[in-house]
Amino acid sequence: MSALKLTQIGNSVGVILPKEMLAKMNVGKGDSLFVSEAASGGYLLSPYDEAFEQQMEVARRVMKKRRNVLRELAK
Repeated sequence: MSALKLTQIGNSVGVILPKEMLAKMNVGKGDSLFVSEAASGGYLLSPYDEAFEQQMEVARRVMKKRRNVLRELAK
């Protein structure tokens, strides 16, 4: 666990993430990070968007079920 210090960034307050942390999450300048509440009452910071992944899973099921329809529409 690392302690991060809050710092003034313009009119906001932000956290500067260490280079090693960014590399481990495979993110960089301009990428999005998502915050979710943990069961322990804290927060999790991740490059993974759970809501988007749920939507993609539904889309994958529909595409698999309707594969023939999609092929016909692609013609």
